[in-house]
Amino acid sequence: MKKKIEILAPAKDLIHGLAAINAGADAVYIGAPQYGARSNATNSIEDVAELVKYAHLFNAQVFVVVNTILYDNELENCRQMIWKLYDIGVDALIVQDMSIMEMELPPIVLHASTQANNRDADKIKFLKEAGMKRVVLARELNLHQIKEISEASDVELEFFVTGALCVSFSGNCYMSVANGERSANRGSCAQNCRLPYNLIDGNGDTLIKNSHLLSIKDFDVSDQLPNLIEAGICSFKIEGRLKDIVYVKNNVSYLRQKLDNFLENEGSDKYTKASSGKCTYTFDSALNRTFNRGYTDYFVNERHQAIGSWESPKSKGQYIGKLIKTVGNSYEIENGELLNNGDGLCFINENNEADGIYVNKVENGLAFPNVLKEIKPGTFIFRNNDAAFIKIVEREDSAIRKISTTLLLTENENGFKLIATDEDGNVSTVNLVHPKERTKNNESIEENFKVNLAKTGFTPYTADEITILFSENWFLPISKINEMRRTVFEQLSEIRLSNYKVKEYQLVKTSHPYPETKLDFMYNVSNKLARKFYERHGVTEIEKAFELQWDPGKSRVMTTKYCIKYELEKCPKYHPDMDGRLKEPLVLKQGELEYKLKFNCKPCEMEIWEKDAEFEIEEDHFH
Repeated sequence: MKKKIEILAPAKDLIHGLAAINAGADAVYIGAPQYGARSNATNSIEDVAELVKYAHLFNAQVFVVVNTILYDNELENCRQMIWKLYDIGVDALIVQDMSIMEMELPPIVLHASTQANNRDADKIKFLKEAGMKRVVLARELNLHQIKEISEASDVELEFFVTGALCVSFSGNCYMSVANGERSANRGSCAQNCRLPYNLIDGNGDTLIKNSHLLSIKDFDVSDQLPNLIEAGICSFKIEGRLKDIVYVKNNVSYLRQKLDNFLENEGSDKYTKASSGKCTYTFDSALNRTFNRGYTDYFVNERHQAIGSWESPKSKGQYIGKLIKTVGNSYEIENGELLNNGDGLCFINENNEADGIYVNKVENGLAFPNVLKEIKPGTFIFRNNDAAFIKIVEREDSAIRKISTTLLLTENENGFKLIATDEDGNVSTVNLVHPKERTKNNESIEENFKVNLAKTGFTPYTADEITILFSENWFLPISKINEMRRTVFEQLSEIRLSNYKVKEYQLVKTSHPYPETKLDFMYNVSNKLARKFYERHGVTEIEKAFELQWDPGKSRVMTTKYCIKYELEKCPKYHPDMDGRLKEPLVLKQGELEYKLKFNCKPCEMEIWEKDAEFEIEEDHFH
């Protein structure tokens, strides 16, 4: 059996979900009415049901995100919602809270959300044995670690491929709660990491002013698909349940073409596509044409470059060229011929801040902005709103997905029959009772029949091969041909849906030992069922979730692989020849907000603590 490799797309709502399927996604993940980690991307059960039906037509799957931590008073409500999702045929749930493993559930497949902090082979093996069918890996892992996890347990592995990165280990960021009680683990992250900060050293000197020091670039490992597949990944996830439709279609189509190329060539003997149909596009997708903060491959290939996006947390877009000069009330820009009326441009101004202009019109290679700003010649100009591209991609017909069929029109005792067979081997047959009369002058009108049978229009099908098998040159009115064609395809859709089998799995409670016996607040245990789950698996001490026991002023609010010392080229391990060391503790300050940074050089991690926290500053081990 060839292994199926899937592209998994985000959907804010039904419209975005349908667009993702049409652009070539093999699966879509979408929020339910409650308990998803994006509290402003929720959907009714009815809308999810409609998406499920459309996706299943293409053998594509729908996963519903139920990945917040739950409080005791929400458990029953959540359980009832899961039953509703099961009833409408959802393929799997993506969950963080282990209370769900304790509930009386229908036989629905469960995936462990990246919020469950999946970065150790032994914990992932534990989750598999507890009944998780798939684990969404932490984005911080490198190829070597992914391979190790894959070899340790044969659970399905999902990995992010493009989109925004959380600077923190997912599930372990408490910055938002600590600054105003909006919990990221409860779906309402305030994105404190995207704010500007001052960096102050242990002597009280300001090293950097007003810079987005925790904002990192977006993720793109699309050129690593073959290596990641080889390491054991079977699903490639695009981040973005809050992103617009142009982003979704652009990212999905870009990856679809990249993956198909691999599957049809070097991967063809071992791997195959996860769903049906073929897509056609009216646009050329490129990741930099929609929302992005510049790209990084993060740690997939170990630590090898700076990953900060310090000037701005906003979208950078596509690099156009340098500003040559300002001419009257317009700009002359390298490659200016690429620009269109209505484009949005951005650049970094004299104060090292992101700034932008709107292009009213482009004439003779000059861009006339809505407001003329002073921009130094040589400044890099990016386009972060590509008006012409957006206009094309927003159209419904910019990405069309069709299932291939062959049609056979032939005769039977009392008339005719049309048989449609699709690419997956489903067969639909329509019989027409009709008198058999020869055509005038006994001429063949086969070509006419073929032209009309090929008109598959708004159906999800193409008729790629049409055969007419008659013993004589029979006559049939075109209206009857059209009617048979319509019916045969309507029936085919019903047959495809009834042949689609949602995989079921009934959870059986286990009691194999959890790899740890003591859990701190970072395990996010916020209800009695999650506590019960861990206790049954041998855990003896369990701290309450941060949200339930936060002690203002002294808490650790983030753990991350991202390192400000490394970004400044002051890391003793990676920059041993640097001049001058940083006087610690380093502090981030934003108005009233203040954080201390702690560097754990052994695991190569940075921690962010509230300002009154006390901790030992580690001696570095590299000298």
